[in-house]
Amino acid sequence: MDRCALAYEYHKKNYNCAQAVTAAFADLTGWTEEQLFSAAGSFGGGYGGSHEEACGAVSGALLVLGVLFPFTGEGDIEAKRKIYGLAKDFRQRYFDVFGYTRCRDLLKARPGVSERTPAARRLGVTAHCDVMIVTAVELLEELLREQGKL
Repeated sequence: MDRCALAYEYHKKNYNCAQAVTAAFADLTGWTEEQLFSAAGSFGGGYGGSHEEACGAVSGALLVLGVLFPFTGEGDIEAKRKIYGLAKDFRQRYFDVFGYTRCRDLLKARPGVSERTPAARRLGVTAHCDVMIVTAVELLEELLREQGKL
């Protein structure tokens, strides 16, 4: 399955960046696409379209990590450390590619396709948010492979 292409298709169907990223991982999460669309609905556009906060593609990836590495028990310090570490790792990877993780900063900088965005190159994606989406999916897949989840 080409999750990068799938996420790109979701975005072309007017789902926001967070929804496009999360739904591309429905097969791993055990959630339906509709459940993931619903859970990620408010995270697009830097939280509800304000463009002020985290990039929706980042938020979507973190939501997937939370589902796959749950921290649900008040005394489960190891699970908390695990998900916080993975979230930090993902954000750093994204930052290393684009130089930012906030929607507003990314929109201002307009980082484009480069050697650091191979999925965007492979798919011929050039629109700003599409590059962010497919790269987030690609980075999340890499992290999940390292964690034995793919």
